[in-house]
Order: sequence, then C-alpha cells, then structure tokens
Amino acid sequence: MTDARRTGAPASDAVPGTESASITGPGTGAAHGEGSGAGPQGEAGAGAQGGGGAGGKRPRARRRRTPWRAAFFVLAGFGIIAAVTWALLGNRFFIVRSVTVTGTHLVTQGQVIAAADVPLGTPLLRVDAGAVARRVEAIRQVASATVTEDWPDHVVIAVTERVPSLAVRMTGGGYDLLDRTGTIVRFASKRPAGLPLLATTLTGGALRGDPGVAAAAEVLAELDTTLARSVAEVSVAQVLTGNGNSVVTAQQVTLSLRDGKTVVWGDPSNAAQKNRELTILLPDSVRYVDVSAPGTVVTK
Repeated sequence: MTDARRTGAPASDAVPGTESASITGPGTGAAHGEGSGAGPQGEAGAGAQGGGGAGGKRPRARRRRTPWRAAFFVLAGFGIIAAVTWALLGNRFFIVRSVTVTGTHLVTQGQVIAAADVPLGTPLLRVDAGAVARRVEAIRQVASATVTEDWPDHVVIAVTERVPSLAVRMTGGGYDLLDRTGTIVRFASKRPAGLPLLATTLTGGALRGDPGVAAAAEVLAELDTTLARSVAEVSVAQVLTGNGNSVVTAQQVTLSLRDGKTVVWGDPSNAAQKNRELTILLPDSVRYVDVSAPGTVVTK
C-alpha cells in the first residue's frame, strides 16, 4: 500500500501538475491575451510612436531647421548686397578720376566739363548720365550730348554741336548764324562763304523754332551738292495748298542763286525729282524755274 501510495504520489503530483498546467494555461492565455491585446495596442502604440517619430518629431525638426536655413540665405544675400554696394559706393577705387570730352569745336572742353558738373572723386555709380547730358545740352552751341561711364574711374562726354545752316543779317552789322531749329549757333562779323543768307525782317533771336527756318534748312540739306554751293539767299513764304475740302498752310522755299537765277522749290517734299529737273533745266539760259509742282515745271 505504501508502495502503491508512493507509486500514486507521482500521479497525485501529476494532478497538481495538470492543475499547474491548467493554471499555467490561463496564464499563458492571459499572456497571449495580453500579448494579443498588447500586440495591436503595441503595434498601434508603436505605430503612434513610430508615426510620431517619422511624422511628428522629424518633420518638426525639419520645420525648426528650415526657418534658420532661410534666414541664413537671406542674411547671406544682404551681406553680398552690402559688399557690392560698399565696393561701388564706398570703395575709393570706383570713383571718377578723369572726364574726357570729344566732338567740341565751337565750345571748349572746359565749358563742357564745367556744365557737366561731375566732381572728381564722385563714385561712378552715383553719376546720373542723363542729368549730366541735359546740363551739357543747356550750352547753346550743343545739339546733343552722350555720357558714358568708363569703368572703373572714367567718364566720357561725346558732344554733337549745332551746325549753322543760314545767316541772318543784323541791323547793327554782322550776322547771326542759325541752325535748322532757328537757334543762334554763334555771331560772325562777316558771313561765312557758302552759308546762304535768310531773307527776313526778324532778328536771329526771334527765329528760334520758326517753321520757315526749318523748311529752308531742310531744302538746303536736300539740294544737289553743286546747286547747294550756288545758293546765295533763301526766302520762305507761307502759302495755302490743297483742294477745296482740305486746305493747309505750307512753307514755300525760293532760292536765289549766285548767277542771278531764281528757283521756286516749294515745300521740302519730292527732293529727288526736283533735283533731277533742275539738273536738266538750269544749264540752259532760263532765269526762273518753278519746280514746286514736280512734273509741271514753269520756266522763264
């Protein structure tokens, strides 16, 4: 019996072992349950944490870094601009050290430089070329001026002077020499050879912007070279032209030649045809030629 009980002891031990197994089963199940329950939760938690790590913390870190990066580039840009500004405005290397004037005959280079008013030592970037040109063009004899900044330290002023086209006799003696705009270029005690006299009762100072002067100068510029050299005097009259529906005032230019012949040119239009007709007719013995209506020439 004792042996049997002893032999059964293990069986009895097996029961607790079974119970232990059954206890362990729920524990294992619980562990599995917890594992299963914790699994999704863990996965969710891990996902949340992972999402927070991938979608939250890192982007936030990027967002924190991005403004600093943008600020760095902005500050670097300002630094570059400041450096360039200092180089151009503050650096003593990029300043005006000399001013050169070209194209002057009637005025002196000193007059142009004085009118330009560009002090030596002025930073080249501060030189307003347009304003300098306008100041130079205020000189009566200057028709136009072009100002060029020749880096690193030079300014060039190219001047185009007015060219006399006509002479106007002054009541007190001498002549005012006018360009095509009626501006007095200069005064001369004697009329220059080859410069036609403008027949007018007005003084040179009253003819600036006069349309008659402009028409006369335009005709003289269009004349055949040989004919132009033979013109002694020019007169301009205003005439009405057009048909009954449209009548306009035109400038009729008349040329008095050195050999005593008279040419009625008319307005400045059709210069090529008028020149051809005069080339044919003037060598003849005619004293008067009217080519104001091309194709219908009147001679006397």
